[in-house]
Amino acid sequence: MRVAALTPETAAAWSALFEACGCACHCRYWHFEGNKNAWLARCFEEPGKNREEQMALVEAGALEARGLVALDGDRAVGWMKLAPREKLGKLRRQGAYRGLDLGDDQGIWSIGCFLVHPDHRRRGVARALVAAADGHVRAWGGRAIEAYPHRPGYALRDEEAWMGPEGLLVGCGYEAVHGQGPYPVYRKEIV
Repeated sequence: MRVAALTPETAAAWSALFEACGCACHCRYWHFEGNKNAWLARCFEEPGKNREEQMALVEAGALEARGLVALDGDRAVGWMKLAPREKLGKLRRQGAYRGLDLGDDQGIWSIGCFLVHPDHRRRGVARALVAAADGHVRAWGGRAIEAYPHRPGYALRDEEAWMGPEGLLVGCGYEAVHGQGPYPVYRKEIV
């Protein structure tokens, strides 16, 4: 398995991963301006719209469309959204994070979500994506990476851990900067 940036060259494999997983979001959640019901309606009624929007942004080289793809040969088996925090405006508007003083956005990249093909879960795909993030973010001019796992107080099913497992992040050197409640914030300095 190798990890590569999402580019026009890896976009077809990336899109096929979302299709294989039956995931209509195509990683546009953090950029969607509507409410939860409007988001669910868009994913159900217009599943191609998210894919088309993301693919156009990848072609244009937009920072908000960045992320890493885990590839097994030419087949994508995992995805991790990795974009500048300043491009994830919805993150700051979320109730859990709205009041937090996370400091200046400059140079902070955010892990927005994970998607691992069901046949490849629990095989180190997410770990490989997190481990590769440091080098990519450094090359893209970033100084730190943040992650926002969900800590609900009960065991999450794999498909519910789309923000990443907390233990994985800790094991990869991330430290809690806001560790209270079910929505901690983890950060790793990379410079």
